Amino acid sequence: MGPTLRRLVLPMVVAAGVFGPSLADADAGADAGAGADTDTGELRNWFNDPFFQISSGVRDCPVPAGPFVSESDRRVQAHRRAEKGTTCWLARECDRPNAYAYDEDIAAAIKAALRERNPFAATSLWVTVQGRVVYVEGCVTRASQEAEIEAFVRSLPHVQQALAIVRSDASTRPPYRLRHPM
Repeated sequence: MGPTLRRLVLPMVVAAGVFGPSLADADAGADAGAGADTDTGELRNWFNDPFFQISSGVRDCPVPAGPFVSESDRRVQAHRRAEKGTTCWLARECDRPNAYAYDEDIAAAIKAALRERNPFAATSLWVTVQGRVVYVEGCVTRASQEAEIEAFVRSLPHVQQALAIVRSDASTRPPYRLRHPM
């Protein structure tokens, strides 16, 4: 790895926790007892991925977990995120050195596009943006809205992929992880 690449990649890898917990985490773990698993199961948005609600037209739609994961899931995701983040740039598919550097801009573009026109008023949807991939989860009134949502999001700048993971029948279980299990 050359010095320029090391200067760009290493801070992202360390920040993602690829080399294990930080010294602060180690100190906190020492207080809990040697060798104790400090994963409390608490769900957090460890990587500060954009997550927001874009509509609330369907009553009693369960809130998706979105980017909220446990500490153990964070550790599992860290390596994949570091690799995915830089692979895009190394393959010259991104202008920025990390695929996740686009996420805030993509979130802002989604919000701006919805301010101009919101074709999804009769839905309850939440958006998660992770590494140029946009996940739209929630409830719709028609199954055909899934394709409409994906097309809408894919039309925005920098979006690599859009996935609508939605439920159209309130009597069925949601097809996405829940923030607060039922």
